[in-house]
Order: sequence, then structure tokens, then C-alpha cells
Amino acid sequence: MSENPDKSNINESNDSEQSLDGAVEHSDEALQKNITVDSPSPQRVQRPHSSPPRFVTVDELLETAKGVTNMALAHEIVMNGDFRIKPVELPEDSLEKRVKEIVHKAFWDCLSVQLSENPPTYDHAIKLVGEIKETLLSFLLPGHTRLRNQITEVLDLDLIKQEAENGALDISKLAEFIIGMMGTLCAPARDEEVKKLKDIKEIVPLFRAMFAVLDLMKVDMANFAISSIRPHLMQQSVEYERKKFQELLEKQPNSLDFVTQWLEEATADLMTQRCRLALPEGKAAGSKDALVPSPVSVQNYAYLKLLKWDHLHRPFPETVLMDQLRFQELQGQLEQLTVLGAVLLVTFSMAGAGVASQADFAERLKMVLKVLLADMNLPSFRLDEALSAVGERVCLELSGCLARCGAPAFSADKEAVLKGRIRAVGGPDDPVRRIMESRVLTFLETYLASGHQKPMPTVPGGLGPVQKELEEVAVKFVRLVNYNKMVFCPYYDAILSKLLLRS
Repeated sequence: MSENPDKSNINESNDSEQSLDGAVEHSDEALQKNITVDSPSPQRVQRPHSSPPRFVTVDELLETAKGVTNMALAHEIVMNGDFRIKPVELPEDSLEKRVKEIVHKAFWDCLSVQLSENPPTYDHAIKLVGEIKETLLSFLLPGHTRLRNQITEVLDLDLIKQEAENGALDISKLAEFIIGMMGTLCAPARDEEVKKLKDIKEIVPLFRAMFAVLDLMKVDMANFAISSIRPHLMQQSVEYERKKFQELLEKQPNSLDFVTQWLEEATADLMTQRCRLALPEGKAAGSKDALVPSPVSVQNYAYLKLLKWDHLHRPFPETVLMDQLRFQELQGQLEQLTVLGAVLLVTFSMAGAGVASQADFAERLKMVLKVLLADMNLPSFRLDEALSAVGERVCLELSGCLARCGAPAFSADKEAVLKGRIRAVGGPDDPVRRIMESRVLTFLETYLASGHQKPMPTVPGGLGPVQKELEEVAVKFVRLVNYNKMVFCPYYDAILSKLLLRS
């Protein structure tokens, strides 16, 4: 919606808790139809019951589902700056769409019959005017006193009924006023659609078209409300999500089982790593306390583990379930960057410093390779085949660069070696790939530990060509992690206090 007060609207509540609940409640259908939020996976039926089960009523289940839905929607609005509600579009051949068309046709046919009578009957038309009046009033801000008075005065249903009974109703004049008011209140993107209404001369088609545009304006209004409330949601959503999760936990006490397992594994992994570093061969054990990691380091390491998660075979921790798709996307992006970085490292190490120092060539080669690896995260993608094509393209680009530099071209044998080393990157145990992966995770861990308000840490060696892409992913990852920590830190602290005490 437009930022112009006369072209936009949002009704704000004085009670922040109520405004947040209201925002998510009224957008419930949008959540179901327009965003994807992971539901518990089939593996969750195999959850170990750490707490005794209790019976719940159907009403409790429905209320729990509603709370989860609202929490998911609020979370999506906060985390997704591009979140938008879209008009509901029913499938072409669906029963629901056919029924809707039949009902609407019957209604508009009835209106047409009434208006064609002599004298015309305006019962249906007046009801439509009443609906339009309420819709227009709903678009107004509290300060739109003049517009509110205009709408209330011109669309006075009692007066319109009297005019209809006395044969003095000018329905075209009412339609003209409505179109003018729609033009005042609509978003700039709807100006052209409102303008086209003026070209429709028959009353029934005009009313149908007006309602179609009003439906779009409602969607615009909802999206404007979302964008307007997002800053308030940012302030309140931590407490709101924690409250909703606590309500869920009270109804399902075992809702932290997978979180506990996740943190247990992270603690054990860190302890193992520290023991290896602290106990070289032939050395005695040092202080046990020195080997116990801090709660913060365990949490950070646990979040890094989510970037290597086996989503097909392992349930995701409950507290990050709403962000599972985001973590999957980050995981895919990092895998692509790891392969891309490994290919570039292999290429420049063989091509020599003269080629690697040419920024334009390095950037062009990176862009070409990103296109070839763009579908890497699709199930149908074959990395071995793609790397064969990458090897061919790298040799082609490299040949052109060497020619422009006046450097000797690669021999056939050297090209074959380069292609072979590029294909080898496809193996998860390839040394170059493992080094790049380790450096990527080290960079993310360093940035996460440093705090997101501090300068970005130095990119490890070999990752320079993909620095920009890596930093973009790092910002997304750290923002996601820090928000999740703020919401669920009491639960993590409680679990880790017990785990680390036993260590």
C-alpha cells in the first residue's frame, strides 16, 4: 500500500499482546495457503516419551493447533521480509471452484433480473452497496474523518432505500461515487484497474468488477498491515513465540526430546574434540573443568550441526522446526559455495598467480560456474556430470585468458589433469573439498561467536573468490541463530545446565 495516509490503512491496538494475536489470527488462511511451514515429520510418531502421556480433549488439540499456526505465522512475518499474502486462486477443475462459480452466477443473474424489472427492484443492489460501504470504511485510518463522513453520507442505506421506493434512485451515480472513493483509497498499483471500471456502463458487470477490485484492495491492505506491524512484531515476537511454545509444551511435555538429543550430541562432540586437543599421545589428562565447554559454545556448535543435517532421516529439533526450510536452504547454499570454492582453488593453483590475480577473469569464471552449479540442490542434479561440464568450461575460459595474457597455453596432458582434479571435487572425501568445507564452517563459527554487530571476520585462505557470497550466507545464518537463541534460550539453558553438570 501507499505510504500516503489517504491511500493506506492499518488499525493498531493499544494492547501490544492483542495486536500481535490479532495480526496472526486474521491471517490464518494466508498461512495455510501462501507459506510453507514444515509440519512434524512422520518420524515424530517414534518419539521416545520422556514424560508420561496424558489425555487431551478435542478442544485442547484444536486450540494447540491454532496456537502453533499463529506462532508460525508471526515467525514467518518477522523472519521473511518478502512475506506477502496472495489472492486465493482455486484450481481450475476443482469442485470448490465450480461450486463458487455456480453460486456467483446465480447471484448475479438474480441481480440482473431484479434490475430489468419494470419498475426495477433494488433489494440485491442495496445489499451490495452496504457491503461496499463497510469495505471502504474498513480501509480508513482513524484520522480520515472527512472521507468517513463522505462515505457515510452518500452511502446512507436508509436514504437509498427511500429513493428506491420512490423511484428516484440513481444507481449509476452511486457507482460513480464508489469508483472515485476506490481510486482515493487504493494502492498505486491498482490505479489502472480502478480506472477501467469507469469504462463499464452496464450495472451488473460493473458491480462484479468493483467487487473483484475490492478483493484485491483487501489483499493490498493486509500486506500493508503486515509491513507496518513488522517492526512491532520484531519487538514483541520473542516473548510471543516463547509464550506460545510454552503453551504447546504444557500440552505436550515431550516437545523438547529432539532438542535435548541435539544438544547432547553437540556437547559430546565438543568434549571429544577438546579431549583430543588436550590429550596428545603420551600426555596425562588435565583438569576436567577445562574440558567442559561453555553453554554458548555448545549452542553455537549445535547450530553449525544443523548445516550438515540429514533432513530425510533425522527429525529436526523442535525449537528450530519452523526454520527447517531456511536451514535447508542455507545448507544447500554452503554446499554449492564449498564446491565452487574448491573448483576455483584447484583452477587458480594450476593456472598460477598471473591468472588468479586478474579480478575480471576470476569474477567472470565464478559467474559461469555458479550457473553450471545453480541446480545443485535439486534431487535430479548429478554433480559428477555437472563437474565434467565445469571442467570443460574452465579449460575453455582459461585458454582464452592465457591467450589474452600472452602466456603459454595448457598442454593436453595438463588440461586432462585439471579436469580430473575438478571432477574429484565431487567426492565428499576429496581433500580440497574437505578443507574448503572446514574453512567455511570455521568462518561461520567465528562470526557467530563474535556477535553480529561486530565487523565480519577475515575470510580464511582459499575462500577469497567466494567471499561476497559467503558473507551473505553468514549474515542470514547468524540472524537466524540469534533470533532463535533469544526466543528459546531459557529452554536451552535449562537443558545444558543438566548436561554440562553431568559432563
